[in-house]
Amino acid sequence: MRFTINGRDVEAEFDLRTSLLDLLREHLHLTGSKKGCNQGACGACTVLVDGERINSCLALAVQYQGRSILTVEGLSAGGELHPLQRAFVEHDGFQCGYCTPGQLCSAIGMAGEVDRGIPSVLTADLSRETVVLDYDELRERMSGNLCRCGAYNGIVAAITETFGAEATR
Repeated sequence: MRFTINGRDVEAEFDLRTSLLDLLREHLHLTGSKKGCNQGACGACTVLVDGERINSCLALAVQYQGRSILTVEGLSAGGELHPLQRAFVEHDGFQCGYCTPGQLCSAIGMAGEVDRGIPSVLTADLSRETVVLDYDELRERMSGNLCRCGAYNGIVAAITETFGAEATR
């Protein structure tokens, strides 16, 4: 099967029951995405598929043939960290780092949702064409990504700085 992963065309042969997470980690040795709960509850496995965030532990790899998959390994370009990665470092948006790859991919996917005007459960005015990414909106949209270390303040600060959110409280 063929995929585009982190901008590179990849061909792989594997059991059709293989999750996208296992394809990435076990077959392609892209170990940035983590297997946390393996039930879609923690977000440690979050990757972007065609710009949209998904829990790769719940997705069968075969479903994503021919699609563009971006993992944490693909965020940096030319040896330069993505601006969000730099902000995570500057704001201590990680402690043990286990959830960080999923947090990064999820935040980038979330920013795309906001740019497209996709509402969340907290979006007050569904008739508006734009979504205001305030503190509560940001936390709601990132609620699918858990951090056992409790680095949430640094994570919110990094996202706020990178995407210009109005997330002060």
